[in-house]
Amino acid sequence: MRELVWDKTLSVTVDEIDEDHRRLVELLNLFNRSVAEDESPEYREALLEELIACTIWHFRHEERLMLKYNYPKFAGHKAEHRELIESASAFQQKYLQEGGKMSEGDFEYLEHWLTEHSLVVDMKLGEWLTGVM
Repeated sequence: MRELVWDKTLSVTVDEIDEDHRRLVELLNLFNRSVAEDESPEYREALLEELIACTIWHFRHEERLMLKYNYPKFAGHKAEHRELIESASAFQQKYLQEGGKMSEGDFEYLEHWLTEHSLVVDMKLGEWLTGVM
C-alpha cells in the first residue's frame, strides 16, 4: 500500500485550505494503513466516517471563504462539492456492504477522489483567493 504524500504540488497557496487538505491526506493514509494492517472493522469504519465528515466540514469551510470573498465560480464549485459528497457516501455504502473489503481500485478511487478536486478546482480557487485576501 502506498501513502499519499503532502507536498507543494497539492498546495493551493492559502494556508487555511492547505491545513484542511493536509488533515484529509493524514486521514486517508490512516484509513489505508488500517485496511492494510487488518485493523478491526469498527476502527476502519470510524476512520472512513471521520474522513467523510472532515471532508464535508472542509467543503463548508471553502464555501464560507468563497462567499466572504465573492468568488465568481461559487455555484459550480459548490455543485462539485455536492457531487463529491454523494460519491463518498456511495463509496462508504459499498464498503460497508462488502464487509470492509478493499481492492487496489478502491484505494486508487479514494486517492483520486481526494486529490483531483484539490489539483484542479481548488487550485483555481486558491489563485483567486490569493489575489483578494
